[in-house]
Amino acid sequence: MSNKRDYYEVLNADRNASQTDLKKAYRKLALQYHPDRNPGDAAAEEKFKEAAEAYDVLSDPKKRELYDRFGHQGLEGSGFSGFSGFEDIFSSFGDIFEDFFGLGGGRGSGSQHQRGADLRYDLSLSFLEAAFGVEKELPLEKMDTCQSCEGNGCEAGTQTETCQFCRGSGQMSRNQGFFTVRTTCPHCRGNGQMIPHPCKACNGTGQIKTRKTVSVKIPAGVDTGSRLRLTNEGEAGRQGGPRGDLYVFIHVEPHDFFERDNTDVICRVPLSFVQAALGDTISVPTLDGEKKLRIPKGTQYGDVFRFNGEGIASLRTGRRGDQIIQVIIKTPTSLNKKQESLLKEFAKLESGKISKRIKNILRGESVGT
Repeated sequence: MSNKRDYYEVLNADRNASQTDLKKAYRKLALQYHPDRNPGDAAAEEKFKEAAEAYDVLSDPKKRELYDRFGHQGLEGSGFSGFSGFEDIFSSFGDIFEDFFGLGGGRGSGSQHQRGADLRYDLSLSFLEAAFGVEKELPLEKMDTCQSCEGNGCEAGTQTETCQFCRGSGQMSRNQGFFTVRTTCPHCRGNGQMIPHPCKACNGTGQIKTRKTVSVKIPAGVDTGSRLRLTNEGEAGRQGGPRGDLYVFIHVEPHDFFERDNTDVICRVPLSFVQAALGDTISVPTLDGEKKLRIPKGTQYGDVFRFNGEGIASLRTGRRGDQIIQVIIKTPTSLNKKQESLLKEFAKLESGKISKRIKNILRGESVGT
């Protein structure tokens, strides 16, 4: 179990805090515990790192959703491991420190490997596809590495040059009081390198928009809200950084006959008055085809029957739930003369029984069937 503090507690923020509120909360802590303001203070350094990690998670909608649902363990499962040190923090939050201080907060970054963006795909499945699993082809449009320049942004036969203004550090420095202030170099945008001859295919960005089809196997038992992660199927990273991931969000369409309750399948089967009274054997649709069900005499409206192991497979165990059949007795609305005559005769016989039951109740006597 993680021994890290709750990220909302770290930032002194409410769990429903907006991005603006989170930014203000982080600004306050970053100013208070900034290493240049607390030289040699190990406790302040840890507070600074802790606040940066909390803000990094809560300012990212995807990471925040994972954290809100599964806590620190959810982030560990997604590959998130926090920051390795100050350089990592200043590299990630260079622009944010400029917003906070009107200056910069960094310690020199230079060219950095940047992880590619994660992608989201919303996939609709039929009820049966979700129940049994299916393989789907997902058409994607995403940023990928430019093949003409292999991602470096330079025209063939040329190469990048060290930025003359920041001398390759990616940042401009100046002193202000007890702060050593560094701002992102406006000439190379923090890369430390300039591209004198940009690639014509990608305009020097190193990436181009591409279309790709990804095959994904949907396991049996998924439901609306299930999410699949396809590692390295997101957008390409910059400067040789790793690719992002693709998250597939599942939406299951309703079925005309079946409903779902966890791994159980529920259906409602109509019976005639005669079938319910005399009993019968009927065919009931299941996920695997029709199956016979014996209806006993005297079945009542709402009675429930069960087919064991005819439900949906559990994502965790693979064990299938049950199919639950609820009986609905239909009252006939169109009778011929003979049917009507027989029912009237039946009603006379029943009327005597009902009158006797009522009298017994009024006398305080026990009531039979």
